[in-house]
Amino acid sequence: METKITATELAKNLSDVLNRIRYRGERFVVERNGEPVATLAPVQAPPGITVGELIARLGDLGLPGDGFADDLEAIQAGQPKVAFPEWPS
Repeated sequence: METKITATELAKNLSDVLNRIRYRGERFVVERNGEPVATLAPVQAPPGITVGELIARLGDLGLPGDGFADDLEAIQAGQPKVAFPEWPS
């Protein structure tokens, strides 16, 4: 569905129009002096992968090597200690 809107209305309500385009997928035809001059519409979504494809790709990765846990422990031990205040009871 396309909504006709004047250039003046667009200028006054730009934030609202952009929100309607982004969150509701609405399309607007901008008119100047009664003539259509532009169409505002959501951008096409970038190509992506489905959840099923992601799961399949993750399954193909395999498990980390034998030293992975040791590496994580070394990284954690190298982090500075942060003292957190005690929560009142």
